[in-house]
Amino acid sequence: MVEHSMQSSTIVDVLEKILDKGVVIAGDITVGIADVELLTIKIRLIVASVDKAKEIGMDWWETDPYLSSKAANNTTKTLEEENKRLLERLESLERK
Repeated sequence: MVEHSMQSSTIVDVLEKILDKGVVIAGDITVGIADVELLTIKIRLIVASVDKAKEIGMDWWETDPYLSSKAANNTTKTLEEENKRLLERLESLERK
């Protein structure tokens, strides 16, 4: 039972270090027939804490309307403003 708790703390320690420092995994998969490349898939994976990701400049989830209600609200406001400008322009053109 003591070994089990030591293993758990070791796994937690390793996970904490990985999230704190970040780990990048990169690879390419190429599918081809007779020396003719048909498909290439580039895989890039980063495992890090949110704080570490922000520190290195990765914060795309904050501006994705599917992942952030704040981004969705900003997108909606932007679209409403654009729609208003277009309607005003259309009305102006119709008056001419």
